[in-house]
Amino acid sequence: MTSVQSSPNQLVDISGEILISADSHVMEEPNLWELNLPDNLKNDVPSFPPRPKTGTAMADQRPGGYDSKERMTEMEIDGVSAEVLYPTLGLRLFSLESPEAQEACFRIYNDWLINYCSISPKRLVGIPCISMYNIENAIKELHRTHEAGLYGALVWQVPHPDLPFTGKHYDKFWAAAQELEVPIHLHILTGFDYSSDANFASRQADPLLGHRGSVNLKLQSVTNSLFDLIFTGVFERFPKLKAVIVESEIGWIPFVLQQWDYYYKRFLGQRIVPITMPPSEYFYRNIFATFFNDAVGGQLLSWWGQDNCMWSTDYPHPNSPWPNSRKVLQENLGHLPIETLRKLVNTNVKKIYPIG
Repeated sequence: MTSVQSSPNQLVDISGEILISADSHVMEEPNLWELNLPDNLKNDVPSFPPRPKTGTAMADQRPGGYDSKERMTEMEIDGVSAEVLYPTLGLRLFSLESPEAQEACFRIYNDWLINYCSISPKRLVGIPCISMYNIENAIKELHRTHEAGLYGALVWQVPHPDLPFTGKHYDKFWAAAQELEVPIHLHILTGFDYSSDANFASRQADPLLGHRGSVNLKLQSVTNSLFDLIFTGVFERFPKLKAVIVESEIGWIPFVLQQWDYYYKRFLGQRIVPITMPPSEYFYRNIFATFFNDAVGGQLLSWWGQDNCMWSTDYPHPNSPWPNSRKVLQENLGHLPIETLRKLVNTNVKKIYPIG
């Protein structure tokens, strides 16, 4: 996983490279669920304010977030050929306490996404939201959305406390995803952590909690879930299952893997865990990670992560570099050899998604 680094004063020319964003978003209609949920479930679901007509969050106002025809034009302006798509408002719905309401909400969203991506399914790869309360229902929705053109599954990054990743509750679903050869996805702000709907108001009001959540709690959420999946043998039992950790950046990953390997080897034979390889080997075999705004990770990519990491734009959220993604990418990663950069912006994504 090493390569010869380009001269720090000489940036590679990426003008001819095909760019794929491994983490972009749609902007659902705020009344999507209000209009489509049955009356008996509406009280279980948060309401969303109307989309603002004007404002400083320029990227949020891009019509491509909710109009896929406009999106194709905006992708062309930005020099991005294809995108993997996640929800925006729907992320909050992963902390719903009602299984029935969550399943209904996700089905409504998935149907909307199917229609959105249908204009160009090889360039707009939609990731369906799947409720994990009832695994049999989850498997049915996985198959339904797959047959309709969506790909893989977005599951909660932080499970309900009664359904931890350390249990066998999910095994049938992991098996179904492995059989379909589609990845599962863990995105920030999904599930029962600091970002849950119950904590949403306080997180918005308290500046300290807001900053702590953006860094400390965000990393705590993903590292704990990744630890549980690896150390409880999910990838030992399902060796072909792929997982993608989304929008948690990457600079922290090699240090954490190093520490997990150290303690796994140090206590081998004493602390028995159901894995047969060092934890990092499962990561390199089974797991991918997206990055967007990570200067530390960008430097590490000269010697680590070239085969597991995937660049993204986070479009159309306010911190997206649109319409200058190609320029910003060259500034941030142009120090890398072109072969390495091409993996990060193209070939790694194509390993796991049906992008034409």
